[in-house]
Amino acid sequence: MGKTIIEKIIASHSGQTVSAGDIVDMSIDTRIARDFGGANVVKNLEDNGLPVDDPNKTLFTFDCNPGGSSQKYAINQQLCRQFARANGIKVYDINAGVGTHLAIDEGLVCPGETLVSTDSHANLVGAIGAFGQGMGDQDIAYSFAKGKVWFKVPATVKIILKGKPSSLATPKDVVLAVLKELGANGLLGFASEFYGDYVDKLGLSGRITISSMTTEMGGICSFFPPNAAIIEYSKKVSRRDFSPVYADEDAEYIRTLEIRIDDLPPLISRPGHPEDVVPVTEVQGKKIDSAFIGSCTNGRIEDLLLAADILNHRKIAPGVVLKIVPSTDQIWQRALKEGLVRLFKEAGALVGNAGCAGCAEGQIGQNGPGEVTVSTGNRNFPGKQGKGEVYLASPATVIASAIAGHITTANNIPEKPSIFLKSEEAREAKKEFSQELQEKPTKIQGRVWVVDEDNVDTDMIYHNRYLTITNIDEMGQYTFCNLDGWQDFPQKTKEGDIVITGKKFGCGSSRQQAVDCFRALGVGMVIAESFGAIYERNAINSGFPIMVSQDIKNLNLKDGDEIEVDFLSGQITKLSTGETIEAIPFSEVQLDIYQRGGLLM
Repeated sequence: MGKTIIEKIIASHSGQTVSAGDIVDMSIDTRIARDFGGANVVKNLEDNGLPVDDPNKTLFTFDCNPGGSSQKYAINQQLCRQFARANGIKVYDINAGVGTHLAIDEGLVCPGETLVSTDSHANLVGAIGAFGQGMGDQDIAYSFAKGKVWFKVPATVKIILKGKPSSLATPKDVVLAVLKELGANGLLGFASEFYGDYVDKLGLSGRITISSMTTEMGGICSFFPPNAAIIEYSKKVSRRDFSPVYADEDAEYIRTLEIRIDDLPPLISRPGHPEDVVPVTEVQGKKIDSAFIGSCTNGRIEDLLLAADILNHRKIAPGVVLKIVPSTDQIWQRALKEGLVRLFKEAGALVGNAGCAGCAEGQIGQNGPGEVTVSTGNRNFPGKQGKGEVYLASPATVIASAIAGHITTANNIPEKPSIFLKSEEAREAKKEFSQELQEKPTKIQGRVWVVDEDNVDTDMIYHNRYLTITNIDEMGQYTFCNLDGWQDFPQKTKEGDIVITGKKFGCGSSRQQAVDCFRALGVGMVIAESFGAIYERNAINSGFPIMVSQDIKNLNLKDGDEIEVDFLSGQITKLSTGETIEAIPFSEVQLDIYQRGGLLM
């Protein structure tokens, strides 16, 4: 039986023939820590006396908060700079841009190679046929020190895009169509490969857009088989040889999915759920307060050129704020040289430093209570980019809406824009978010809290406003601070309690704090129907018990019920009735790390 792209890449980096489900140590060609998470990586290395394996393959990227406009970010950046100087590590500092884009454009990673980062969208390097994975602080510290990391080989979904989209549709609209088809859990724990005539002709920018939103479908990574143009580009920027990887004709896929994109119109995600995708026409006319073009999904020069072409020397609607953030400084400089920056400024836009912008509480892109934003970002979870509502769309839709003053498409921009009026409805929309080593037991009992929700993301578990906290003891008080109805969890839980929840728990960002906050409270474990891929790794690497059970609802548990959980057998028992279900027991890797007290112990 033939092999998929990810099976081949992992095999070449582990020295073993691998198949889906295997757990192996794989070497990492490029290891990145960002200003978000970087200080914790440094702390893990220094606290455990670990060296840097190869400084030439190791780097820092300061893309979350260019300028260090937050004092805590500034502190974290300086800690990373000092560590980098002491260990001969390159820093792509506050003027450089998004780390994963730099990895491609600087030739730090090439087709067939591997990269890890504290960025949950590191999988966007799949655009050039490379393996990228966002990981937590301990994983990245381990890769810095050992040059490798353990990994479970995922099965692969083959996605074939059939047809030709309308002339108004962009790659962002195509990936929104895929997201609508697959949903928030459609690629959970899987890799994917994209094929079809549309894919073959797609340039690097479009491939990055689609690959970067794999995370929003729960996927590990998405691969585009590199065509001649991609190979030529990677050779030019890297100035070295590499071996592109392609799937075998008889590769084994867990699923093959055909998605029709014939005459695809412009699409948009409604606030709160990236997968809640509808045609733009369904929400056309919705008044907006702000617009954003940028992020790792849509900050390329092609995105800026498209926006400039539609703008065509018009002005942004009165009362609308347009923020534009190129993904790298190279793109920023080209935009300056070609007159795009002047065009945007004359229209009334704010053009910011290259970087991630508002995604991780950066300096540009956040919104306020009641504010309606249309954005090219990849996520619109509640509270992720502020306290307002965020619609996700293409650069074409965003710039058209900014000109119109309301959501619209590029072919339906009115002669006169909507005028902002302070209304009672807008005032009512303003809301405040309240939101030492010894043998450990392999069987525990505890009182349960039933968080009966799917897709509880890491911003709901632990909001990004507290990301700069590195002392675990301080983290517990912020647990579920952005999950409606659960903000009082830290006050009512007690040591040994067990959290029961639904699908894709811990989706979203790669933050370790979303695990450590439970450890700080003394929570015994979390049982979910499924976990976000990075969250699962972070929990296992911390030695924090988690378990997957798709049958947990069969026990009809309520808050306060007590259960017994056997890590070795996977048996979960409701103590009041004696009813049992079977969950997935700990793997040998999980059990070993749990008993050691963490990956780095």
